[in-house]
Amino acid sequence: MKRDTKGVSLLLFIIYLVANIIAIIYALLINQYPLIIKYAIAIVTTVFYIGIFFYYWKNSK
Repeated sequence: MKRDTKGVSLLLFIIYLVANIIAIIYALLINQYPLIIKYAIAIVTTVFYIGIFFYYWKNSK
């Protein structure tokens, strides 16, 4: 099975990452630990997805 990144929008992941960074800053300012945990998990998974994107993008060339 050939894997490629044609159907994945990198811009969407970058926008999602920026939104989560802004949200975690807000959660830190208001000291809401459940939100901090939620946004930290979202940031880690988004960075992981971006890493997978670049891995397959690099190997498809």
